[in-house]
Amino acid sequence: MPADRIILGIDPGTNIMGFGLIHDKGKKIELIALDVIKLDHLDNQPSKLKSIFEKVLALVDNYHPDEVALEAPFFGKNVQSMLKLGRAQGVAMAAALYRDLPIFEYSPRKVKQSITGHGNASKEQVSAMLNRLFVIAEQPKYFDATDAVAVACCHYFQRSPGVEAKSYSGWSSFVSNNPGKIVKP
Repeated sequence: MPADRIILGIDPGTNIMGFGLIHDKGKKIELIALDVIKLDHLDNQPSKLKSIFEKVLALVDNYHPDEVALEAPFFGKNVQSMLKLGRAQGVAMAAALYRDLPIFEYSPRKVKQSITGHGNASKEQVSAMLNRLFVIAEQPKYFDATDAVAVACCHYFQRSPGVEAKSYSGWSSFVSNNPGKIVKP
């Protein structure tokens, strides 16, 4: 595990996608950027997915992260919402894999527990803890931005010996670890 790396955290969404970048300097981390990508102005799913791919690719090309951490979709009651969220996450993963970046997934519960010590913490509690960890001059308008930073921080905290995270180092790695997600013609 490199002591000097940039981690891109992503909170996937089809209306608002949060992103956050941190710089891991070994025993210290610094906040580089946090914001959201608004997609609600786009009127259909294919347009939103294309935009997610392009925006994540632009983030990767602009900030040159070493690793990408994403929040995994949670199991909810609304199947259509889960499907859309899974597509958004998949497209973000594809953009990272397109640039040969290793990607890691963390459950929402794991992210909250990593930041606050409680897996059922609210978005407000996660944001407040991040504000203690970093001096965030201007609070973001959307919690999706702080959620994305939380995912990046979770990855930083979890990347120690003996801690298991889902990791993919390329398309072949993703395919071999997810045979049920691949549809063959």
